[in-house]
Amino acid sequence: RDIGYIASVPVLAAQDNLVCINSALMLDLTGQLCIDYLGAQVYSGTGGALDFAVGANFSRGGRCVHAMLSTAQGGKVSRIVPQLEAGAVATIPRNYVDYVITEHGVASLQGKSLRQRAEELTGIAHPDYREELRQAAQKLFWP
Repeated sequence: RDIGYIASVPVLAAQDNLVCINSALMLDLTGQLCIDYLGAQVYSGTGGALDFAVGANFSRGGRCVHAMLSTAQGGKVSRIVPQLEAGAVATIPRNYVDYVITEHGVASLQGKSLRQRAEELTGIAHPDYREELRQAAQKLFWP
């Protein structure tokens, strides 16, 4: 079969308990994923990431999981950021992200408020960046 069929949202959604697993370059505290940009520069293609995320969302019992390292550049940069950088594109909107996994744990985002999402994601960030992320979350999501 060709990719037009394999990555077709209706075909994917028809598969019960579909689990899609993606990776990301960057993730903000709302759960938006950037897969293909570093800042305003294209880094890679998206493949069928969004199609699979949407298909899993509409699959009975389906889940969308994103696995990623919590840092880049040897720990110098957090991949979990308060907001996506200027020019970065949210490849997968927050509504299609059920779980995010890093080497520091699992964040369950499905059905959570923005504040709850920020707390979950801060909890799986690298420990060196958690306080900075907590402070940013308070400015963004607490009046």
